[in-house]
Amino acid sequence: MRTNRRVALVGAAVLTIGLAASRSEAQIVVFDPNNYTQNVLTAARELQQINNQIISLQNQAQSLFNQARNLAGLPYSSLQQIQQSIARTQQLLGQAQRIAYDVQQIDQAFATTYAPASSSQSGQALVTGAQDRWQTSVAALQDALRVQAGVVGNLDTNRTQSVALVTSSQSASGALQALQSGNQLLSLQAQQLADLTAVAAAQGRAQSLEGAQRVAAQDQGREQLRRFLTAGQGYQPSSVRMFHQ
Repeated sequence: MRTNRRVALVGAAVLTIGLAASRSEAQIVVFDPNNYTQNVLTAARELQQINNQIISLQNQAQSLFNQARNLAGLPYSSLQQIQQSIARTQQLLGQAQRIAYDVQQIDQAFATTYAPASSSQSGQALVTGAQDRWQTSVAALQDALRVQAGVVGNLDTNRTQSVALVTSSQSASGALQALQSGNQLLSLQAQQLADLTAVAAAQGRAQSLEGAQRVAAQDQGREQLRRFLTAGQGYQPSSVRMFHQ
């Protein structure tokens, strides 16, 4: 009986110690290096993905900013000044006196005023025609000088516009601004070429009318000489008293 009792007591003691050991082991945290390393790598990869997303968003924002800058229009425009300069030159050309820049007027003038002198015209008609042609030549020279003066007056405006456009081109923040400033520079050059064309046209008109006037004068001189030498119509000799004789 005593032996059985001792065995029971020992068993109870072992059971108690076992339960106490189990409770103690349940409260101990076990460190797993492999698991820790895996968690760190996972966190690093997630952080790298976040950084990549941030960089991608930054690149997209910069791309949108560059697109907006490239699409920004040029704040300066010289179109109005160029149009005004062209309008002034056209106005001067439109004020051409007598024979204007019109094909029908030119044809009519050369069929009448600049036509060859005929024997049916009176002497007074020949003189009137010569005076008319001379006045037309003088008016054409005046028109040419006025056009030249107008073009010279445009030079200061052109200089100001050139400086402003070159400055805008150099300070352009995007491709569109640079393109627009370049186009306006080309427009300014086209306007300057138009002024040169107008000067050449006015000068050529004056020279052409002067040449036509000389040719008509030569033809009229031949007709007047013919009349002078024609018997019964030209010069009639007569007695002349000189020195009060």
